[in-house]
Amino acid sequence: MTYPQDRRALILVTAAAMFARKGIKSTTVREIADAVGMLSGSLYHYFDSKDAMVSEIMLGFHDAIRDRYGEVLMQGGDAVQSLRGLVSASLLLAREQPDATAIYQNELRYLRETPRFKEVQTASGEVQRVWLDVIQRGVAEGSFRGDIAPRVFYRLIRDAVWLSGRRHHDDGGYSPGELADAIASILLDGFAAAPELDGSQPGAANAVM
Repeated sequence: MTYPQDRRALILVTAAAMFARKGIKSTTVREIADAVGMLSGSLYHYFDSKDAMVSEIMLGFHDAIRDRYGEVLMQGGDAVQSLRGLVSASLLLAREQPDATAIYQNELRYLRETPRFKEVQTASGEVQRVWLDVIQRGVAEGSFRGDIAPRVFYRLIRDAVWLSGRRHHDDGGYSPGELADAIASILLDGFAAAPELDGSQPGAANAVM
C-alpha cells in the first residue's frame, strides 16, 4: 500500500510552500494539516514536529545540490568554467525547487541556530566548500582576484544566484543557460562597458598610429 508514502510527500510539498510563503516560525502544524485535509494529530504520525519537516525538505534539497555540483565538477575544466557550471546548475535547481530555494535563502539564521538542524548545517557547509574550492582554485590560476576574500565573493554569488533563480518571471526572456552566463560574466568581468577602439574614444587615434 503506497498511500502513506504519497501522503508523506504531499505533507512535505505543502509544508515547503507554506514555509516559503509565510516563514517557518509563522507556519503552524495545524495550518499544514488543514491544507492537506487531515487532523494535526494524524500529521504527527508522519513527522514528530514542524522542524522534522523542515529538516527533510532541506536535506533533500542539499542532496540535489550535491548531485548537480558533482556533475559539474566531473566535467573538469578550469575554475572559470567550473564557476559558470555551478551558477547554471544552481539556477536550474532554483527553478525546479523554488520553495526549498526560498527556505534555504530566507531562513539561514533559523537553520544555523536551531540544534535540530545539525545535518542541514553540515550539508550547507559542504555546499559552501565546493564554491570556496573553485574560487580559491581560480585565485591560484590567476583567473580571480586575490585581494578579495573568497568568502566575500561566495556570499555575493550565493545571493545573486539563488535570488535570480527564483525570480524567473522577470528575467528578460533569458534561458537558464543564458542567465547563468550573464550572471557569471557580471560577477567575473563587471558591468562596465568595454572601451571601443574605433576612433571615438580619447586617445584611440594615437593608439593605432
